[in-house]
This record gives sequence, C-alpha cells and structure tokens, in this order.
Amino acid sequence: MTDTTRPLASGPLGIRLLAFDRLPEGSEFADARVGYCLVAVERGDRVLLVLDRGRGCWELPGGGIEPGETPRQAAARELREEAGLSLAPEELRFAGFALTAFADKPELRGAVFRAELPETAGAGEPAGFTPNEEISAISWWDGEAPLPGGTLQTVDAVLAELVRGGPEGA
Repeated sequence: MTDTTRPLASGPLGIRLLAFDRLPEGSEFADARVGYCLVAVERGDRVLLVLDRGRGCWELPGGGIEPGETPRQAAARELREEAGLSLAPEELRFAGFALTAFADKPELRGAVFRAELPETAGAGEPAGFTPNEEISAISWWDGEAPLPGGTLQTVDAVLAELVRGGPEGA
C-alpha cells in the first residue's frame, strides 16, 4: 500500500503529488478514479511544458479524459490540442499512475505517458502550435532555466523527472 501521508511534491494552487505507481496500464483503483492524463515529451535533455492561461502555470500537456475515451487516446488528443504535436496514441509509452490531491477536489489518479522526439537543431516549437484560449505558450524546458510568464507546476516537473528515460509501464 502506498504511503500518501507525505506527498512526493507540492505545487502551486494546492496540488499535491501523493504517489506515483508503476502499474499496468489497464489497472483499476478503488480509492480514486483515473480522471486525467499527462504526457512527458522529451527532446534530448528537455521536456515540453505548456503555459496554461487560466492557472498561470507551466505544466505537462494533458487534461481530462472524455466519455468513451481511453487515457491513451486522451493523452494524444490533449498533446495535439495543447501543444500542436500530433502523435498517434500507440506512439506514447505508458509510464504509470499519479495519485494527486487538489485543494478543492477529491483525490484523483492520472495516467502518465511519455514520448521521445528526435533532437533537432534549436529548441523550437512543434510546427502545429498556435496560442489558443487555454494555452498561451510552450517551452522545451531544460529543468533549470526560469520559465517566463508563469509559475512552474512543481508536481508536473517531479512527474517528468520520475518518468524521464524510465522503463515503459509493466
């Protein structure tokens, strides 16, 4: 059983990462439903972050799972909608499940995926990115440099590090 009394990370807006479990992708949970997905996209030593307009936070691309959608399908959709990056669901590698607590919501599990893109000259944006109502910018973050215009969602930064270069889920 996972010890959730001491969070692995705390972030702005009252978000706490209680656990990260490397379990099979189709796992089901009695304690908290799988309600969101995140994608840690790596390019060399950088990870893709998006700046959420409403929260003012730099985060991993991701979001809610729509009715009839699998977490993997949701992850590919969110990556396309938020960062303009089109990857087929099967190109994403499942990494595990985050257990998070939010200031105003019950505990929730998130399916975390990862993808690696070939390193290219420069740290440019995916060709299809256009700022929209939800996302104002994207960045290939090196894990250290300050990010302009928003606060780093430290929970997402910790999750990106946990899955970086790690094995695919069981």
